[in-house]
Amino acid sequence: MPPAPPGGLGRQARAWVTRMRNLRPAAGPDAPAIALRDPWPGDPARGARLVKGEMEFGGAVLPVHHDVFAGAAGATRMLRAHLHGFTWLRDLRALGTDAARSRARAMALDFIDTPKPEPTAYAPDAAGARLASWLGHYDFFAASADDDFRQALMSRMVQDARTLAAALPAEFLDGRALTGLKGLVAASVAMPDHVPYLSRALKFLLPELARQFYPDGCHVERSPAAHLLALRDMTEMRALLQAGGKAPPAELVTAIEHAAAALRALRHGDGGLALFNGSKEELPGLVDLVLAQAGRARGALAPLKPSGLFRLAAAKSVLLMDAGLPAPPMLDRFAHAGTLGFEFSFGKDRLVVNCGAAPALAGDWAQLLRGTAAHSTLIIADTSSSEIRETGLGHRPRNVHVAREDTGGVAWIEASHDGWADSFGAIHHRRLGLAEHGEELQGEDLIESTTPQPFVIRFHLHPNVTASLAQDGETVLLRAPSGLGFRLRAEGAAPRIESGVYFGQAEPRRAEQIVLPGHQDGPQHIKWWITKA
Repeated sequence: MPPAPPGGLGRQARAWVTRMRNLRPAAGPDAPAIALRDPWPGDPARGARLVKGEMEFGGAVLPVHHDVFAGAAGATRMLRAHLHGFTWLRDLRALGTDAARSRARAMALDFIDTPKPEPTAYAPDAAGARLASWLGHYDFFAASADDDFRQALMSRMVQDARTLAAALPAEFLDGRALTGLKGLVAASVAMPDHVPYLSRALKFLLPELARQFYPDGCHVERSPAAHLLALRDMTEMRALLQAGGKAPPAELVTAIEHAAAALRALRHGDGGLALFNGSKEELPGLVDLVLAQAGRARGALAPLKPSGLFRLAAAKSVLLMDAGLPAPPMLDRFAHAGTLGFEFSFGKDRLVVNCGAAPALAGDWAQLLRGTAAHSTLIIADTSSSEIRETGLGHRPRNVHVAREDTGGVAWIEASHDGWADSFGAIHHRRLGLAEHGEELQGEDLIESTTPQPFVIRFHLHPNVTASLAQDGETVLLRAPSGLGFRLRAEGAAPRIESGVYFGQAEPRRAEQIVLPGHQDGPQHIKWWITKA
């Protein structure tokens, strides 16, 4: 992976000079030189909730009051960045009422008048998102406002753009760096006489593109949600450059094409995203819109081998598996302990899933959802395969071996990881095979250890799937919302059905899970099958 961007004394000196310049009121333009339009849809229900004083994002709710920008006590960093990024203007625009427009103006003015916003407000991702959002929604909430409001808004954008330009290259190594660059591109295109930083933004964009993506086009955070956001940022930058009469760099065009192909490979049959590493399903219409903006990639789907997110598809079946090393430090903000976890869908029915995520939520739930037990995989002694920390992962697998082969009409993924090597002296081996007719998924789980280990294998079910134990006590019957039936049976363990929870959609839902219990004094090798009835 390319090295981290440079920083140090140069960035500090630029920041000091910028602070000195910003002590004097910045003379902003009367209005943007080019009218920009934010291309993404909002949620009117969220907009209505915001008008009433509540901001919902990422599974968390933040009360909105007059001094909220001074510091949202108790909120996670992700929720505070969303607040200061103003991307929620989309929700108010989708609502479209006078009350929504008034709320947008009031909150923008509150931010401008806050003497000391908390540090998150000046971070490149929040500042970049705010610049792009203010400019992209200018016609909605600012164009018809009074002169004082518009002048204060334009002046603040000039100050924020100066601060953002001085902060480059962004200290963030993950997708937040792209959001910062997008904001500077937007400000430079819309206010070229006051924000002459387009060449600086492009200077740092090109190496960032090389560092942000694997050769297969998948984003380095190995999160479908982060991948979707990175692709959105890139397509916006391309559109902004075109609006300003600038030809997008060839490297940006190529990165968009590769990332679009990878995004298509990270979808289930219902059009939503796989739930790995901090992701939710997302609305299929939004994913379609992002791909339409990117320009649909043609030909075969990206194989995703370098990133370790594998996909097998046969007839109507899709199998997605996390068979790679977790994202490295500084890139693991969304990383889960879900190594060798998988998801399985048939047509538009999601059957086996992971539990999803609530990355903006503070407290135990956010951490529990990142643990191994919240994923459809094996877990030893109720201990996660990676150490969950608030800002990423601690101890994690050092080696993940994976091979893919097609034999006897079955496509196989065979993988292993050593996440429990230090704690239990154990290696987890998993073999998954999808028949070419798509109606049977075969699995094997094996623990390699000198000392037998207690373990369970979990199959988290989508909340729309119902499960019942057959009379033989050895088979679980699954009923999908389409009416199709499936059977799960195992060799070496008696299945049981337990309650579960699902955070893959806007609101948490109750769900069920199938558990195959392994015992320390029993076999360390279990075979299982999921077959269409």
